[in-house]
Amino acid sequence: MLKTEELQVFVQIVDAATITAAADRLGLAKSAVSRRLSELEDSLGVELFHRTTRKLTLTDSGRGFYQRSVRILADLEEASNAVSQAHHELSGQLRVAAPFSFGVLHLGPAIIEFQQQHPKINFDIDFNDRQIDLIQDGFDVGIRIARLKDSSLIARKLARVSTVVCASPDYLARHGTPMTPEDLADHPCITYHYLENPELWSFVDLQGNMQSVTVPKVMQANNGDFMRHAAIAGLGVLRQPTFIAYESIAKGELIPILEDYTLPEINAYAIYPPTRHLSQRVRTFIDFLVERFAGVPYWEQCLV
Repeated sequence: MLKTEELQVFVQIVDAATITAAADRLGLAKSAVSRRLSELEDSLGVELFHRTTRKLTLTDSGRGFYQRSVRILADLEEASNAVSQAHHELSGQLRVAAPFSFGVLHLGPAIIEFQQQHPKINFDIDFNDRQIDLIQDGFDVGIRIARLKDSSLIARKLARVSTVVCASPDYLARHGTPMTPEDLADHPCITYHYLENPELWSFVDLQGNMQSVTVPKVMQANNGDFMRHAAIAGLGVLRQPTFIAYESIAKGELIPILEDYTLPEINAYAIYPPTRHLSQRVRTFIDFLVERFAGVPYWEQCLV
């Protein structure tokens, strides 16, 4: 059975970077800290650190265990505060993973507002377009923009995400405007790296029929903001979520095309691991996001 004291010692060693510094923080003898670390590793049956004469470096197992230990200790502190009614403020760490463009443009302002309301929350945020394993990497909440496949994760919808096909006025003046999806075969297109089939674009016509076209790729990238700038520069036709393209469309820098066709909609979700106890700070944060993004998203209203 793991002891809270062992987790506290382990977290302090990681944060302080050395056993000596951790011992000073904890007010313990260096030998006592070393002994507790050894007992913890023996109990777990794994090494948590790579040891050299100069430094300690977390192993892969150690990195995962550190994130979980931080969350466990924070949850214990929150539970203690709730029981003792020492105060009613939310506190502790919130680890959030989100796609880069959506995170910076839309989630970031929401996080700042939430943190201002709850100043004792400590956010650790990873803005990254690659899909992160929340459980393996120790995140409390993830934001996914996708059609979610069956998984063990719990999802709450935040907002509808529609997609637009567009190009710059200069590009359309030079190359003409595609009138049907088939016309895209004659146009260089800018594609998104993380899609399962980046060059296969699907459309639904006015009769509800689905059709797909393989587009010629002039450029592929893993960042939506860069792709938007490439389209504004006239490099090709862009397919992009409106939450990235909306301001450029409103300014006339990009022109929507193929407006008689729609692209399959996706949604933005807050996802989190299923646990017997969802901490109050995580629950409150997700409720806050659901309320903030409720209704027609503001990036869609700008395009009406």
